[in-house]
Amino acid sequence: MNKPFSPGEAAEDQTGRFLVQPNGRVRPLSPHLQVWRWHVTMLASILNRMTGGALYAGALVVAAWLLALAFGPETYAAFAAIAASPFGLAVWIGLSFSLFCHLAGGVRHLIWDAGAGLTPSAASALSWLSIGFGVLATVLFWAALFLTGRVAL
Repeated sequence: MNKPFSPGEAAEDQTGRFLVQPNGRVRPLSPHLQVWRWHVTMLASILNRMTGGALYAGALVVAAWLLALAFGPETYAAFAAIAASPFGLAVWIGLSFSLFCHLAGGVRHLIWDAGAGLTPSAASALSWLSIGFGVLATVLFWAALFLTGRVAL
């Protein structure tokens, strides 16, 4: 059995694998992307975090939309012109992808929290399903908007 490092030994460690915490405990540094072999659950986790952050930005865009509505027709027309531009549509499409992907990631986590889907193959399948749902739901949502004429370029 390996004996734990003392703070002095960890401080002298030339590999950089250990860290002395403020409370004096010696902990190994967490392995990072350079150490782990890439797999879909990592992608789904990173994507879930990124889409969660994007939804914060999306909340600001929605708040700006409501403020433009509150400030009158001229302000709303200016906002609507930006929102309907190719750049604005790209932002809205990205936000809808973030919403659908984050929703699917949340459902994936609920399944895992229930104790199901925790084997490596099931976790990979759920990860692929959540990513696929995000992409497919976004494509279908925007296809419906374009095909019904609610959105146009």
